[in-house]
Amino acid sequence: MADLSEFNATELNTMKHQLSGKAGDYINNPDLEIQWAMKAYHHAEVYFNILCSVEPKILNLTQMDEEIYERFIEEFPDIKIDSLDESELKSKEQKLKWNPFCESYKNVVEDYNFATLIRLDASEDYCEKNSTIVPRIQFYAIEIARNKQGLNSGLRDKYKTNKDNNTTR
Repeated sequence: MADLSEFNATELNTMKHQLSGKAGDYINNPDLEIQWAMKAYHHAEVYFNILCSVEPKILNLTQMDEEIYERFIEEFPDIKIDSLDESELKSKEQKLKWNPFCESYKNVVEDYNFATLIRLDASEDYCEKNSTIVPRIQFYAIEIARNKQGLNSGLRDKYKTNKDNNTTR
C-alpha cells in the first residue's frame, strides 16, 4: 500500500475526488481481476500440493486452528463439509450466519476476508466445477474441519500417482 506522504496536495485532492463517487460508477479493472485470480489460483495450488505432501490431520493453517474449528462446529453443525452445496453455502440465510463469524476475525486473522478458492467436494482437486470463492476465514474454518476429520487424508494417495509420474493433476 502506498504511503500517502509520497503524494502532493494536488494528487491527494484528485484521489479524494475520484474516490468520492458512487460505488456503481466504478468499473472493474481487468488487470486487477487477473492479478486476484492469479493470486487465488496460486494459493489453491500451493494448498493442494501441501495436502498431497503431508498428512492433513497434523497440518495447521493458522495459529488459531483449534479455536476456529471449535467455533465452526458449534455455529455450523449442519454443514456437510465433505461435499459443499454452493447454492446453500451462498444463500442469504447462510451469509447472515457467516458474516458475524467472519467479521469476528477481522483484526485477528490476516486477510480474513480475502477471496479464496475452496473445493466443493473434499475428495477432488481444484477445477472449475469443483471450486467456488469464499472469504479466507470461511476457507480456513471448512478446511481445518476437513483436515481434523480426515476428509482430506485420501488426497495424498489419490493424487500421488500423478505427482510420481510428473503428469498434471
